[in-house]
Amino acid sequence: MTIADRATPPQCHARVPEGVTRVPKHLFHVFSSFEVGGQQMRFAKIANHLGLRYRHTIVAVDGNTDCLDRLDPALAVRVLPVEVEKGRALSLRNLWRFHRLLRAERPDLLLTYAWGAVEWGLANRLPPVCRHLHFEDGFGPDEAVGRHFRRRIWFRRAALARPTEVIVPSRQLEWIALESWRLPRGRVRFIPNGIDCARFAVPPDGHALPSRRDGELLIGSVGTLRREKNFGRLVRAFAALPADPPARLVLIGDGPDRPALQALARDLGVAERVVFTGNMMNPERALGLLDVFAISSDTEQMPLSLLEAMAAGRAVVSTDVGDVKAMVTDENRRLVVPREDEAALTSALHRLLVDATLRRRLGNANRARAAREYDEGVMLATYDKLLEDFSRRVA
Repeated sequence: MTIADRATPPQCHARVPEGVTRVPKHLFHVFSSFEVGGQQMRFAKIANHLGLRYRHTIVAVDGNTDCLDRLDPALAVRVLPVEVEKGRALSLRNLWRFHRLLRAERPDLLLTYAWGAVEWGLANRLPPVCRHLHFEDGFGPDEAVGRHFRRRIWFRRAALARPTEVIVPSRQLEWIALESWRLPRGRVRFIPNGIDCARFAVPPDGHALPSRRDGELLIGSVGTLRREKNFGRLVRAFAALPADPPARLVLIGDGPDRPALQALARDLGVAERVVFTGNMMNPERALGLLDVFAISSDTEQMPLSLLEAMAAGRAVVSTDVGDVKAMVTDENRRLVVPREDEAALTSALHRLLVDATLRRRLGNANRARAAREYDEGVMLATYDKLLEDFSRRVA
């Protein structure tokens, strides 16, 4: 989508109590990328819920704004292109440019997302322009397997110093923020992700995925095809499965690793049994068609795709990353395997493929757990109150 301003249509309905009128609060969001990913999708869900009580300015550091399609067209949203100097070292020119922009915009609240936007937190301190919330959902490929560089730890400590508050969706990230970044406990908030469980509990669309061959089972995964998701590990584990029962692998999503993954499938002789669907606006149409949902990432924290698969009643096989083992039902935890053990991943997949009763039992238990603990109503109410409290304070 072309970067452009989006005006609010005069006929749209504001989600504000009847009889109440006020100037919408200005939220200034900085994403390292506004691609279609879990962090961006959560923001879209929250923004759609908040409605016209807020207006949003979005900066995408890499220029990718694909997730704009997930925002309600009635919202007041502006995408602001900003020149950013690339490099490993701290750029004083970037800090000065960002600070001047924040002074000109005068938002009620600055919200930054992930490492690629942390620099804006430091820029906001020279001196502070507005309140600051930072969201940390996980790590890119360079920090995916525990390589938390000392310079980044020190930079986070400086950029996220008081009065910034940090929001994390997983207990593992909460521990990292407290113990590694040494942020005070009072400025780190754990808010678990939530989803519309009812949306994923409906019967799937039988035409959302290619037709099955007789007796064929489907293993599937959802996510951006990029390095830290390590879909290559899943392709290799799939290729190592016995021929019986027959199965196909479905990768729902797109991204920079797609050509390499397609080449890997060809090299392993499974290209005809690996399906690349591209991005799918409504994954609930397809998740219920899968027999097994799989995650093969090097790093995750609290993946939305996992919650969606659980709500769709799917049994799960996953690498042991982030909070995954704590999220799935107790019995399903035996199918969460060490990250580097591809043989264990293959074995877990095969165990589910050959046991329909186990798949149904785990799927039903996961659905119940998602509805009980991860429905989006609590998450949306929590963020509603959080933003209301922060946007009324003076920096």
